Amino acid sequence: MTDSFVDYDKPFDGVASITLNRPEALNAINMSMRDDLWTFIQAASIDPDIRVLIVRGEGPRAFSAGADISEFGTAPSLHESREARRQRDLWALLEDLPIPTIAALHGFCFGAGVELPLYCDLRIAAEDTRIGLPEVTLGYIPSAGGTQMMPRIAPQGAAKGLILSGDPIDADRALAWGIIHRVVPLDHLDATVDDVARRLTEVDPALIAALKRSLRRGLDLPMSAAIRQDALTARRLANTLSDR
Repeated sequence: MTDSFVDYDKPFDGVASITLNRPEALNAINMSMRDDLWTFIQAASIDPDIRVLIVRGEGPRAFSAGADISEFGTAPSLHESREARRQRDLWALLEDLPIPTIAALHGFCFGAGVELPLYCDLRIAAEDTRIGLPEVTLGYIPSAGGTQMMPRIAPQGAAKGLILSGDPIDADRALAWGIIHRVVPLDHLDATVDDVARRLTEVDPALIAALKRSLRRGLDLPMSAAIRQDALTARRLANTLSDR
C-alpha cells in the first residue's frame, strides 16, 4: 500500500505478518497507522488461508512507543474523535479474531505499544524489551484497554503499580508477572516467533477458534457456568470434527 506506515505480507504458508513501519518515530501509532492496522487485521480475518497472525515493529529501538501524541487534540471535535474510534474498534477486532495472534516485542513497548500486544494471544519478547503505561505522567489514562487488560493478565497489584506509577519494567519482570510468555535474545526473536507460528498452523482452526471463545467468555462467567459452557463447547466441537 502506497504511503502506508504498516506492512502486510505472508512470510510462509498459513501465516500473515503485520509490521508497524514508522521507525523514525519509534513506530508511534498515528491515525493513519491505526486505519491501516484495521484494514490489514480485517484482511487476515477473512483470508481462509491464514491460520496465524504475527504483529511486529520495524527498526532497532521499539515495537511501538505508543500513540502519536502530536495528534492529540487535532480532531475536529471530541465527539468526532470518539465516533471514529467507536466505528473502528481496532482492539475489539484484534481480540475477536478466531485465529491465534503473536506479538513480537522488542525495545520500547509503551502505552498503546503494549496495549495492542495485550490483545494478542501470545507475546514473545527480546531481552531489550521495556514495557510501560506512562499515560498517568501525561495527564490521561491507558484508554486503549490498559486499565482493563493489564489486571486480567498480570497480578492485580503489579498491574496497579504499572498503571498508577507509569514506571516501565524490563523483560524479565514482565515475564515473571505473566505479561509476556517468553524472553529470547534479540537476534533470535524473529526465528522464535516464526517457529511458534508454524506449529500453530498445524492445529485445526476450528479447535483454535473454540479454545479462544472459551477462554474469552469464561473470564466473564462464574466458574461453574464457565465449566458448563466448556462442556457444551467440547461436545459441539467433537460433533463438528467427527463429521469431516
